[in-house]
Amino acid sequence: MYISSIAALTVPVADQDQALAFYTDVLGFEVRTDNPFPHGRWLTVAPKGCETTLLLASWFPDKQPLGGTVLFSSDIDGLAARLRDNGVDFEGPTDEAWGRQLLFHDPFGNGYAVSQT
Repeated sequence: MYISSIAALTVPVADQDQALAFYTDVLGFEVRTDNPFPHGRWLTVAPKGCETTLLLASWFPDKQPLGGTVLFSSDIDGLAARLRDNGVDFEGPTDEAWGRQLLFHDPFGNGYAVSQT
């Protein structure tokens, strides 16, 4: 096997501090790296215990928001309540053939589907 894991998914954001607050305070992710970088900060976050990180990158001003990133949750109703309490628009949770699903966007338009099986 030539590739053994995915290290990071680059998520375009306009403001790294605002993105950091959303991903840590609202979603409960933890900071993995926050280091100086020529174009801002090399800022990565991830759910606790997750190997793959999200790189919150502000140096792609023309990059379109991501869509279709799938996350998993063991408490999708708790996530819905957390999003609601923080004023985040979302759809769901809905019951699907594979389990339950919730859809939301971060403050920069990046779209996520959250599944609970």
